[in-house]
Amino acid sequence: MNKLKYASSPYLLQHANNPVHWYEWGEEAFTEAKKNNKPLIISIGYAACHWCHVMEHQSFSEKDVAAFMNDNFVCIKVDREERPDVDRIYMDAAQMINGQGGWPLNAFALPDGKPFFAGTYFPKERWLDILAKISDLYNNDYQKVCSYAEQLTEGINSQSENLNIDKSESTYNKEDYLDIINSFSSQIDYELGGFKRAPKFPLPIAWEFLLQYYYLTKSEEVLDVVKLTLNEMAKGGIYDQIGGGFARYSVDELWKVPHFEKMLYDNAQLISLYSHAFQITLNHSYADIIEQSFDFVMRELSDENGGFYSSLNADSEGEEGQFYVWTYGEIEKVLKDHNFELISKYYNIKAEGNWEKGKNILFTKLEKVEFAKANNIKVEEFNKLVNEANKRLFEYRSKRERPSTDNKILTSWNALMLKACVDAYKALGNEKYLNAAIKNAEFLENYMMEDDGFLYRNHMNSKSTINAFLDDYAALSEAFMDLYGITFNKKWLDNSKLLAEYCIDHFCSDDSPMFYYTADNSESLIARTYEITDNVIPASNSIIANVLYKLGHYYDKTEFITKAEQMFVQVKDKITESGPWFAKWGLLQAYLSNGLPEIAILGDNFEIINKEIQQEYLPLSIFMGGQSEDLPLLKNRLVEGKSMIYVCRNKTCKLPAETVAEALNQID
Repeated sequence: MNKLKYASSPYLLQHANNPVHWYEWGEEAFTEAKKNNKPLIISIGYAACHWCHVMEHQSFSEKDVAAFMNDNFVCIKVDREERPDVDRIYMDAAQMINGQGGWPLNAFALPDGKPFFAGTYFPKERWLDILAKISDLYNNDYQKVCSYAEQLTEGINSQSENLNIDKSESTYNKEDYLDIINSFSSQIDYELGGFKRAPKFPLPIAWEFLLQYYYLTKSEEVLDVVKLTLNEMAKGGIYDQIGGGFARYSVDELWKVPHFEKMLYDNAQLISLYSHAFQITLNHSYADIIEQSFDFVMRELSDENGGFYSSLNADSEGEEGQFYVWTYGEIEKVLKDHNFELISKYYNIKAEGNWEKGKNILFTKLEKVEFAKANNIKVEEFNKLVNEANKRLFEYRSKRERPSTDNKILTSWNALMLKACVDAYKALGNEKYLNAAIKNAEFLENYMMEDDGFLYRNHMNSKSTINAFLDDYAALSEAFMDLYGITFNKKWLDNSKLLAEYCIDHFCSDDSPMFYYTADNSESLIARTYEITDNVIPASNSIIANVLYKLGHYYDKTEFITKAEQMFVQVKDKITESGPWFAKWGLLQAYLSNGLPEIAILGDNFEIINKEIQQEYLPLSIFMGGQSEDLPLLKNRLVEGKSMIYVCRNKTCKLPAETVAEALNQID
């Protein structure tokens, strides 16, 4: 076994038996490279990555490939989910060289870590060819290699430094906010939902923005496109029809063929998204998605202490998707005495297969109501038939070799799931969601957080390791704030503030209102970058900007609000130009343009009132209260013997309300 046998990361451990002499990222590898003047291979991936496994099998497990790598390079394996700071630098290099990136990511660098070439997946013969050419170039034209490395490193740093800092004060108006929709319209797939591209990613934050936009404008056209997207995803193979939960993306435009890995961060954000859509539409199929996806996470990705694991592998039995796909004969065997023909028609099962190698992916073309009507069956009866069929198929599937679990616990991804539990509780009112949220919050507080606000990123084998990054602080601060908003346990709000203040103390830049991705007490890398653009997970800067704006209202701290406004000014033009990729910033623009209603609920019945009022979709409001006047806006608001609701804006409150209906009317 190589040095990865000492790693905790499941991804690194998958390579511990390779004949490649892998190192973990760290000083030992750099010292070895400098001592022997060898270039570095920095190979980056993650446990659920299909093509990472393919390259490991084709190249890194082969003795001839390993021998050349060992003789000519110092080889480092990196789990991108543990070390996104490292991944970001070499992904920037790959994108500057090739115009695109992906995983596995394979970068070649000088012994000091400066990259001079990078690419993604390579089949064995191509990999051997690249290894030979890189080695020859390094040994025979070293100055050229150094020149490439300097130029590339300068480019990586200039991307972070060139923010064109805008120091002007900005005014906010509703017209600017309304114009954001134009940058969405040309990209939306109005037939199949999502955006016009393949592969097709859910990109939850984009649809969250459009739900907020609908709330403010009552545009049915905008709501319709969100519903279309949610409906098509739920019908597609990207959704596990019998086990719940979403795959990371579909390889086609139809949402039919998934890339079968299941990630915690996707499912967390999609539970939140479907929860908000349910609050608006009361569509019970959305409630089913919430319930099934939550149950999937609790069943497949949960630690007994309250943490959530990272992902399920795409592969099992050496093949991508093997756990999830079916032959016609298998379906017939399981359902032969239970409406096989009807269920196979519903799930589009074909004797020759609807995918490759004669296999079938379960997906639907019609929603249950439509299918039942088309087949002259009552929808209630059809629901029972589908539920029974799913139960049988699930039990049969459970006997297969299960995809492996990446059971490391990451702070930022857990924070997204904590928020999802809160959102599901607001939408559906089931205490199990709130209980899961509190248990997870207590886990994160006890295992990932120090008294001064310092966070760890990773928890594995009962140990918390790796200094956290900005996304960890920002996402957990937001999740703690949301948990306070439904429980009114001020500990969670104080934790949120503590984390935000830690960011200000350790992540701030002297050159920009934005926060660096790494803290000032983190390992020094060849570049210190900013994360600004929203993607499958919102950018850490857009999250912390939203957090600071809300915390400024909770604690009456104008410096927090000013900081958020300064951050927003830097990206205001980009929001209008590239809305889906700045959607979290768009949420902040709505607060700046429309104000932030502050809802205070005080008195003995605050829990009942708060739960009832937050069943409504109120994306611009923050909630506070309880039975003590422990925040600035709560001072002198408690009325003995009564439960009162105060709807306030800019520290000015309307007449107190005693009923939820009256308060909701004031908010509107």
